[in-house]
Amino acid sequence: MSKFKAIVINQEGENFTKEIKEIDLSFLKEEEVTVKIDYSSLNYKDGMILKNGGKLVKDYPHIPGIDFAGTVEHSSDPKFAVGDKVILTGWRVGEVYYGGYSQYAKVKSKFLVKAPAGVSSKDAMALGTAGFTALLCAFAIQARETILLGEPIKDVLVTGATGGVGSVAVMALSKMGYNVTAITGKKEHTEFLKKIGASTIIDRAEMDQDSKPLEPALWDGVVDTVGGKILARALAQTRPNGIVAACGLASSFKLDTTVMPFIIRGVKLWGIDSVMCSEKRRQFVWSQVKQLIDFDKLHEVTQVWSLADLVKSSSNILKGEISGRVVIDVNK
Repeated sequence: MSKFKAIVINQEGENFTKEIKEIDLSFLKEEEVTVKIDYSSLNYKDGMILKNGGKLVKDYPHIPGIDFAGTVEHSSDPKFAVGDKVILTGWRVGEVYYGGYSQYAKVKSKFLVKAPAGVSSKDAMALGTAGFTALLCAFAIQARETILLGEPIKDVLVTGATGGVGSVAVMALSKMGYNVTAITGKKEHTEFLKKIGASTIIDRAEMDQDSKPLEPALWDGVVDTVGGKILARALAQTRPNGIVAACGLASSFKLDTTVMPFIIRGVKLWGIDSVMCSEKRRQFVWSQVKQLIDFDKLHEVTQVWSLADLVKSSSNILKGEISGRVVIDVNK
């Protein structure tokens, strides 16, 4: 196929556009591997890029989409053969490089991971970048037991729990055997959160307040997707030698805290970057997904959109109007 469909965004002066176009394979920059894409997904960063470039895209016209899964159609790298099922997340694809909201992509081979046996392209994108990030957070918390040889983990807090990262974190952490408390501003999603593994639900308003330097110690670990006052308060409530995995800024990128949790309780603030994560780390995380993710349950909380749906409704993720995950069927 020489022609294919993709979402193309463009910026001319003050005029930002996003539309589905039929384009030629020659539009794509030559790279080592050509992938026929099956599915992509919608992540918070995608919502920013589809709104106005999100200050992340510098060169236009551009194909967005920060992740995808599909099948290798051509490869000049012996690591990948025609027919291999592959997954891509991060590496600034969809920002600097053409992305996954397209029926085809050409990418550097180091950007790709082979899909684990039994994980379909749809499964992979039901996780997507958000789910991959959530698993990095879960392993960071687990490191208190494994790498740091600390006390066993019992109680874990997840903020922004109905979002893509939060919901997968709740699922994975409960599968690890931890008691998960979920924070959300959406009381109507209480049953949803309990269904995917949360044992307790806290209203966001209770946590979104100014924090004392130290508060009663409640959590062995925290996955924070929102930043701001909630992150500051979570740090102040973390038990001695607990780990706080911070991966988002949906509320604020600012953090007003003190050194008290770090030097009096030995709390670790672990920043999670899923974009430039090493190849070995990616391979390890994807190798673990079958043990940590109940895909039947995940698909129950996943919507499937077409490229047209995405053009129309991508801003919903920025308004907090999406719970669970959104998979994009680029061939629909």
